[in-house]
Amino acid sequence: MAVAASTSKILNNVEAVRETLYEAMKSDDRTVILGEDVGNRGNVFLITKDFVKEFGEERVIDTPIAEASIVGIAVGMAMEGLRPIAEIQFADFIYPAFNQIVGEAAKTRYRSNGEYTCPLVIRTPYGGGVRGALSHSVSIEALFYHVPGLKIVAPAFPADVKGLLNAAIDDPDPVLFLEHKKTYRLIKGEVPDGHYTIPIGKADVKKQGNQLTVVSYGLYVHWALEAANALEQEGLSVEVIDLRSIRPMDRGAILESVRKTRKLLIVHEDNKFGGIGAEISAMVAEEALFELDAPIRRLCAPDVPAMGYALPLEEEYMSSPAEMADAMREMVRF
Repeated sequence: MAVAASTSKILNNVEAVRETLYEAMKSDDRTVILGEDVGNRGNVFLITKDFVKEFGEERVIDTPIAEASIVGIAVGMAMEGLRPIAEIQFADFIYPAFNQIVGEAAKTRYRSNGEYTCPLVIRTPYGGGVRGALSHSVSIEALFYHVPGLKIVAPAFPADVKGLLNAAIDDPDPVLFLEHKKTYRLIKGEVPDGHYTIPIGKADVKKQGNQLTVVSYGLYVHWALEAANALEQEGLSVEVIDLRSIRPMDRGAILESVRKTRKLLIVHEDNKFGGIGAEISAMVAEEALFELDAPIRRLCAPDVPAMGYALPLEEEYMSSPAEMADAMREMVRF
């Protein structure tokens, strides 16, 4: 369960990441941070700025541009009792480390019959909306979603960032921690002081409603809420669920909401084909098909290889709050 702190402050998402990492480094000497530019530069978003001055180069490790090595070394550290937090500078660069994540980290407990665990956090910023184009806009969640033994977390709000990052650091198994870069400084909120955790695998109903369930995560939660609040002025009642954790997923929360509203819209930034929405759709169809009053709908990115740099291409790739509102309106009135 989450542990409530007595005081709080207003932070944005990037500040919530920084505070959580600092507190983890301060409280446990086993915690180390490694990645490209995390040391003297303090990360491209300045998340670890001045960490190396306080904790030293043995615990804040600037690495070469070699993602396979970053994760591979971190796996070894984790198996030997450290608590590494490996940073992939942008999610688009994670591909060279695919074998280390899927073939090594995710299988450590299973292949050793429980003799070893892999308490590793892999942090990386993902997603579009910042004119990052081909190499700085990707959503990678579906590529790793199929892998048992690997948890995937994608919080949208600062308090969830801190609680879930603490939970990831405390977890004995590997966690891929996704941070939507568009939300880094855009989203602010109240964050409790001190150490607290939010259980990985627990969704949160961000807005109650009774005519339609909308399921999302990351940046799109905020846009779904904007659309749902606009529709409320039209007398339409939309429930918005923030998954927070992609794997494990809170199936119970989704099914409970869908059985109440009897309609489901899934919105996510990743490509539609084979995305997280496909799994949610299948799960609901298997377990609650005859309780639905309308077909399940997915509002996702088109099946093109990458997000374009030009603003019209980026806007065409991503769903806007207005597009979400249109889809919600159609679903409610179906």
